[in-house]
Amino acid sequence: RRDCSARFGDRLRHSGAMQNVRNVKLPSAGVIAGVVQTVVFGGGATYGLYNSLFNVEGGHRAIVYNRVMGVKDKVYSEGTHLMVPWFERPITYDVRARAHQVSSTSGSKDLQMVNISLRVLTRPDASKLPEVYRTLGTDFNERVLPSIIHETLKSVVAQYNASQLLTQREQVSLAVRDTLVRRAAHFNMIMDDVSITALTFGREYTAAIEAKQVAQQEAERAKFIVEKAVQDKRSAVIKAEGEAKSAKLIGEAIANNPAFITLRKIEAAREIAQTMSESNNRVMLNADSLLLNLADVGHGKDGKK
Repeated sequence: RRDCSARFGDRLRHSGAMQNVRNVKLPSAGVIAGVVQTVVFGGGATYGLYNSLFNVEGGHRAIVYNRVMGVKDKVYSEGTHLMVPWFERPITYDVRARAHQVSSTSGSKDLQMVNISLRVLTRPDASKLPEVYRTLGTDFNERVLPSIIHETLKSVVAQYNASQLLTQREQVSLAVRDTLVRRAAHFNMIMDDVSITALTFGREYTAAIEAKQVAQQEAERAKFIVEKAVQDKRSAVIKAEGEAKSAKLIGEAIANNPAFITLRKIEAAREIAQTMSESNNRVMLNADSLLLNLADVGHGKDGKK
């Protein structure tokens, strides 16, 4: 009996649950269609809003390509802008000045090979970006700079001799700058700075310059030696003339006053005595060693001893 009553209770519960399921009301087809439509349109709106905005960072400019009209002429500055999704896409350019180093080998007016390294600061003309994109694309620097720099260097260097390239370097740099600015303007590019960073010549010309400098130094040295010999000769002549004049004056002094010799002896003896007094070795000298003959002092003018 207990088993029968348990099975009967389970059947009642199962039938009640089935009845509850039958009583559940499902949403109508219109409600379901509305939900699906809301999800689809909401997702589409979100996608469209996300893809209809683009940002232009600082130091950049942008142009827009339209699948129907092509490249628009408007240039977009920094900030956030609107566009039509899928039909339009932005193209961004960096309009800040960038440095480029280019080396070139050119021939001078006197047929010497010259190696020149040039550093330039370039940027695109922001107002002409649509034209730049149509004619050169986004890699305009790689397409334009090498060709115009090589051509400019060859044309300018050919107007100067090798020596003038060294002595007139500032003038050469100015000529290169003016030519490059004009050439770059044809491609809607702006040159902010142009400078020559290195200028070297071929091995043969460098060796010739060094040999010339050595020869000039040798010539200057020979010139100095000749001038020194002339000055030494003049000095010897002047010294001889001075000694002759001194001897003449001494002779005249002795002839006029015999006591002049005695005065000179006393001065010489004084110098010898001074030297000996400053020496650590003590010696005894007689009057003859001091060049002072005191016995001659008392003689008369007649010369008798």
